[in-house]
Amino acid sequence: MLAPTSGKLTWGGSAPIAAARLQQAIVFQQPLMLRRSVAANIHYPLRLRRLGRDERAHRVEHVLDLAGLAHLADRPARVLSGGERQRLAIARALATRPQVLYLDEPTANVDPASTLAIETLITVASASGTKVIMVTQSIGQARRLADDIAYPRPSS
Repeated sequence: MLAPTSGKLTWGGSAPIAAARLQQAIVFQQPLMLRRSVAANIHYPLRLRRLGRDERAHRVEHVLDLAGLAHLADRPARVLSGGERQRLAIARALATRPQVLYLDEPTANVDPASTLAIETLITVASASGTKVIMVTQSIGQARRLADDIAYPRPSS
């Protein structure tokens, strides 16, 4: 997230880092919601990427269905529950079709039904070829979702 102070960063061996940023997405534990509808929260980053109107509409519809939020498309995003907001944030990230999706505690402070829905989104993203890198405090969740698990070294 910070610009390097020296050196050179590449993506996939050759692409400059500016191109790499367009191939990555991050969802924080407390996702930000735009003061727009649920659907408009997904439209906005796609418009910034200059996708055509038809392509944007297709992607929005697809990820809202995937996240189980299609029935809330016209509702203001800021009135959603915590689990719905997190699903919307992940759907918004997935709409950009990232190669890598970074998730920070995606199921923290959400109910069990939302946890299941979020884990399903993560599984679908991974199965579609997106590399998911996730921070979680739940070893059970890590075992359910991960191909590889890294633990921090204990401090001495």
